[in-house]
Amino acid sequence: MSKAAELAALIGSQTAQSNRNLIINGAMQVAQRGTSETSVSTSQYANACDRFKVNGNNGTWTISQDTNAPSGFSNSFKMLLTATETIGGTSYWSVEQKMEGQNLQGLAYGTSAAKTVTVSFYVKSNITGTYCLNLYQDDGTKNFPKTYTIDSANTWERKTISFVGDTSTALDNDNATSLRTQFFVVAGSSYNSGSAGSRVAYSDATFAAGQSAQVDAVNDYWQITGLQLEIGEQATPFEHRSFGDELARCQRYYFEINWDANERPLGAYYNSSRSVCTQSFHVQMRTDPTVTSTFAAGGLQSDYSNEHCFRWYGNQQQISVSSAKADAEM
Repeated sequence: MSKAAELAALIGSQTAQSNRNLIINGAMQVAQRGTSETSVSTSQYANACDRFKVNGNNGTWTISQDTNAPSGFSNSFKMLLTATETIGGTSYWSVEQKMEGQNLQGLAYGTSAAKTVTVSFYVKSNITGTYCLNLYQDDGTKNFPKTYTIDSANTWERKTISFVGDTSTALDNDNATSLRTQFFVVAGSSYNSGSAGSRVAYSDATFAAGQSAQVDAVNDYWQITGLQLEIGEQATPFEHRSFGDELARCQRYYFEINWDANERPLGAYYNSSRSVCTQSFHVQMRTDPTVTSTFAAGGLQSDYSNEHCFRWYGNQQQISVSSAKADAEM
């Protein structure tokens, strides 16, 4: 068999595999918190596509799930600058997704068989130039910055970047962050002056090494979709998963439900001055979540949650919960 045929066979076999994309919600389908949030100026999970967190320290942004997307996709994650940003040496803005170590054991990091991974994505901006994608390794505290170029303004372009495996440091087999993809749209001189292209111990200079493009003026924007991270040296076509599948994956980290008057879970009578109300999560959450709830009736005395359910204790004979949110993000 020729080398070309071997490569085609390999790509074909990888394409046939399900669950090869280690990114959750890479097609930006799920937005439980909402589809847009204005005046974003601090690091947070904004009201936009699930599993993607913006990080930064200056500028004011609108973060959204946008309906503009390349052929084969319906949504993208968009960062729109709404106030001119003065870029200092320690300025930065990025969007990242964190990945649990127990989902990455197939990468065989920390062994001689450590796997190369390839990141592929569609990207669009009005600012052309060189951008940085950093594959940050929490286990071992390492940067692996690589650059890509947006060649044409306001045009969807597909990019692929490969990262060799780490033979020296294993990824913890737990539910904490082990790897994260960090896409930079702003990077000051303190963060972009290092050399890109290799895995190194963390330093500020290699945080966004090689980035020269800056999204720094009013109405500048950057958006992404079709994000995939997979084992192998070649990118395969994007793995489209069903909306229900992606929603369930996202609900491991964030769960939100709003009831109408006919479907609210009512508190069960416990005694003359106490009631209890329980709502199971649709999937087991990553860890015990932080819970916020809105009550239509009855006073909340205390609340409790674990990875499996909410439980509210009321100081009335009956409580009625109208909405609930559980956050177990990393």
